[in-house]
Amino acid sequence: MSLPQLGLGTWQNTDPETCRESVRTALEMGYRHVDTAQYYGNEAAVGDGIEAADVPREEIFVASKVHAEKFGLAYDEVIEGLAATLDRLGLEHLDLLYVHWPVGNYDSAETLPAFDELVGRGRINHVGVCNFDIDLLEEAIEQLETPLFAHQVETHPLLQQDDLIAHAESRGYHHVAYSPLARGTVFDIPEVVEIADKHGVSPAQVSLAWLLSKNPVSVIPKATGEPHLRDNVDALSLDLDDRDIERIDAIGRTDRLVEREGAPWLDD
Repeated sequence: MSLPQLGLGTWQNTDPETCRESVRTALEMGYRHVDTAQYYGNEAAVGDGIEAADVPREEIFVASKVHAEKFGLAYDEVIEGLAATLDRLGLEHLDLLYVHWPVGNYDSAETLPAFDELVGRGRINHVGVCNFDIDLLEEAIEQLETPLFAHQVETHPLLQQDDLIAHAESRGYHHVAYSPLARGTVFDIPEVVEIADKHGVSPAQVSLAWLLSKNPVSVIPKATGEPHLRDNVDALSLDLDDRDIERIDAIGRTDRLVEREGAPWLDD
């Protein structure tokens, strides 16, 4: 199954009923990519939402992440962590499992072979990493027997990640943009607001459409209520012209909004 361009981010969606309903609503609205993580503490609620939705499991791309602080990233810890994740989600397999952060006891030579093993067992379909720099990405690609499928990292008009997107395109994996609305800051970026007014859409749609104009980028905006979920879906049908894209490309800021968790390479 290929990676849908638009997914549902669930970070900070920790109220079980709200999380369940937002996942169910999104799936029944047409979303086919749901992203969670051990660290979010909501895998069980996400699984409840998947079960409640009137959508076959085989049509849903489900991703989660193993985290050094939850189970650890040694070989056996990855295997055990994935088993716990699947139990909470109520699923037999994941479409994509990420290393959440390359910190703690992450060691590519020990951590990543566990991912290859999980692919071999049919417990996960694809391998991903999050919050890596290019050197770490190259190391992971060299270590893995399974092709690297995706790299998830903060990406939005104020942190455009051109080098990482170019690397993803050159090496043949997906670049997954988290916090694509810059935690709501896109509503205050003059260029984005003016382009939104020009098209009669929201700044959120403009930010998402701008990201989706870049290959091979997918986005996972966080949303809970139906209006925001619908607004994000509508970005798929928004066509920005070259001038719109160039204006956002030229913003030239590097405002990182997500805590780096001991990853100093992300300060660049």
